[in-house]
Amino acid sequence: MYAVSPGRSRSSSHFCDIDIDADKDDHDDDDDDDVEVEFIAEGTQDAEKQQQKKANSSRISIILLDQGFTVYKWIFLVCLALNMVALSLAASGHFPYAKEKASLFSIANILALTLCRSEATLRILFYLVVKTIGKPFVPLRIKTSTTSFLQSLGGIHSSCGVSSISWLLFSLVLTIKNKNKTSTEIIVVAFVILLLLFLSSLAAFPLVRHLHHNVFERTHRFAGWTALILLWLFILLSISYDPNSQSYHFTISKMIKNQESWFTLAITILIVLPWLTVRKVAVRVSTASSHATIIKFEGGVEAGLFGRISPSPLSEWHAFGIISDGKKEHMMLAGAVGDFTRSLDIETNFGKEIVELVRNYPKEKVIVHDTGVCGRPNVGEMSVEGATTWNCEVVIVTSNPQGSKDVVRACKKAKIPAFGPIWDS
Repeated sequence: MYAVSPGRSRSSSHFCDIDIDADKDDHDDDDDDDVEVEFIAEGTQDAEKQQQKKANSSRISIILLDQGFTVYKWIFLVCLALNMVALSLAASGHFPYAKEKASLFSIANILALTLCRSEATLRILFYLVVKTIGKPFVPLRIKTSTTSFLQSLGGIHSSCGVSSISWLLFSLVLTIKNKNKTSTEIIVVAFVILLLLFLSSLAAFPLVRHLHHNVFERTHRFAGWTALILLWLFILLSISYDPNSQSYHFTISKMIKNQESWFTLAITILIVLPWLTVRKVAVRVSTASSHATIIKFEGGVEAGLFGRISPSPLSEWHAFGIISDGKKEHMMLAGAVGDFTRSLDIETNFGKEIVELVRNYPKEKVIVHDTGVCGRPNVGEMSVEGATTWNCEVVIVTSNPQGSKDVVRACKKAKIPAFGPIWDS
C-alpha cells in the first residue's frame, strides 16, 4: 500500500515532503486537518496573506463544488429516498404502523446515525470486513467497492439526521391534530427536540462546518446531548400520560414494553461508551519545528493506531496517528494546521528529533523530495509512479483538498484505485 502526504504548503513555497506507509500517517482531526512535515520558505507577510486567502478559497470550492456525484451523495440520497417513501405512505394512510409510530421512526433514524459514528460499532464492522474480504483471493473490485461504501457511511449519518427531523415533524403535526389525546408538556418537549435536531443539522451544513468548525463541533455535540436528555423525558411523559384522566401514572412494565425506550437506551449506550475509555494522563511536549509539536506518552502501542487528545474533553477532541517503538513510549506528531495545533507551544524551524525520526525509517518507506533542488513536484505523477513501481493494489492519500484531488484523479486516470479524505464531516 502506497501513501502520499503532500504538505499544506502555499502555492509558491518550498517544502519538504516525507512519504511514509499508510500505517504511519499522522493527521490532526477526523475531518481534514492533516499532519505534515514541511519546510516553508520565508516571504513577505502580504504575499503569505494573499496566498493563504487563495488557499482557503480553493479548499472550500473543492470541498463544496468540485467533488462530483460521490458515493457519499449516492448513499445520502438512497437513504433519504427510502425514508421519504415510507413517510409518504404513512401520510397517505398506506402505512398505518408508521403513521401510528412516527416518533419511533424518528428515533430509529437517530439510532442509525449514531451507529454510523460509533467507533465501537465501526471497529467491529471493519474487523469483520477485513476478516471476510481481506484475503488475497478476493477480487480487488470487491475490496475497493466495499472500501468506498465504508468510507462513505457518513452519508447514512447525515441522511438519517434529515430524516429524523422529517419523521418528528410529521409526528408533531399528528399529535397537535389530536391534542385531546396528549398533554401540552409532551408537545412542548417534542417541539424543543425538533428545534435542537434542526439546529444540529444546520450546524453540520458543509459551508458552516468547514468555515466555522468549532461552532459546528460544539453545537452538534451539546445540541445532541440535550436532545437525548429531552428524548428520555418525552418517552417518560408519553408512556405515563393517561388521556382519560389527563394525569401521569408511570410504571416499569410500560417502560419495558415501549419500543421507543429500547431504541433510546441503545442510543444512550453508544454515546456513553467512548467516555468510559477516557483517561487523564501525563504527557511530555517538545517543539519539533515552527509547524509541528511532538506529544509523548508512556507505554508502547501497536503500530498503525491513532489516539485522541483534548485540552477540554467536553468541547473538542483531536485525533492523531501514533508513532511507537512498541516498548516504552508512543508519540503523536501534531502539525500546526488547525486552531488546536497552532495553540501548542512551537518555536524554531524543524527540530532535531523529527530529523532523527525521519532518518531512522527504513529507506523503502521514506521518500524525501527537496523542492529547493528538484522543484515543486507533481504529487499525482509521483503517486502513479510509486504505485506502478511497487505494484500496489491501491493508493491512500492523506492531504488537503487540492492535494487529495490531484492524487486521486491522477491515479484513477491511470486505472489505479485511490482513496483520500472525502470531507464529509
